[in-house]
Amino acid sequence: MAMRTAFVGLGVMGFPMAGHLVDAGHEVTVYNRTPARAEAWVAEHGGRAAVTPAAAAEGAEFVFLCVGDDPDVRAVTTGDGGVLETMAAGAVLVDHTTASADVAREVYAAAKSQGVGFVDGPISGGQAGAENGVLTVMCGGDQVDFDRVAPVIDAYSRACTLLGESGSGQLCKMVNQISIAGVLQGLSEGIDFAVRAGLDVDKVVDTISKGAAGSWQMENRATTMAAEQFDFGFALDWMRKDLGICLAEGDRVGASLPVTALVDQFYARLQRQGHGRWDTSALISLLQD
Repeated sequence: MAMRTAFVGLGVMGFPMAGHLVDAGHEVTVYNRTPARAEAWVAEHGGRAAVTPAAAAEGAEFVFLCVGDDPDVRAVTTGDGGVLETMAAGAVLVDHTTASADVAREVYAAAKSQGVGFVDGPISGGQAGAENGVLTVMCGGDQVDFDRVAPVIDAYSRACTLLGESGSGQLCKMVNQISIAGVLQGLSEGIDFAVRAGLDVDKVVDTISKGAAGSWQMENRATTMAAEQFDFGFALDWMRKDLGICLAEGDRVGASLPVTALVDQFYARLQRQGHGRWDTSALISLLQD
């Protein structure tokens, strides 16, 4: 069934995600902090653009967010002109931002106080996953709200799972980022070793990717890493933001994250060198210096 929806945040992920909602037959109103981006989306996909998050959410049965960080989430939900100013009881709010579990719980409480459902649903799959509609969505919240919104999320996902109560989606995304950080550092060291040892990197990757060392990162980043190509993909500025959330939560729950902390510092070095917009696979450049 066609639903009235709103999408707030049209970055490299949100822009195609909102487009998939249109393709699935839903009515979509968008908001973006930079109006020109919203106007470009409307020119490509139809629908309409609103001047505030609240205006976008008015009358919507489902409202989706994909913004930058905790302060951005608060601004577009509980802040002046935020979506909760106009969302009606019975509507469901979904936050696809990678943010803290604390802000997820804050927004959950604010939404519930006015009869609005809330699901924290951070995503994985990168820009390509968003463009191809095959994202993985990790959710936290109430079963009833998840059951209502999951069929709509299907428009841009290949997997959508409820992990537990509010905040669980964000905690799962932290596990995802912790794992990726370690894999990328190991892959960087492996490829650099292969180059220095005089091996054909393409043949090495083709061989070991079929065994226990295989990973998404190896299949999608190994060749570009060896070629020193980093001007695409998930910016390491954003990965540092994510790892900061992971390390803070690790301190809170008493989890030891030594590799994550080390990789975070490697990314900090790249930022100081002016490479914050490079892909996360740029870790290998520190070994090539």
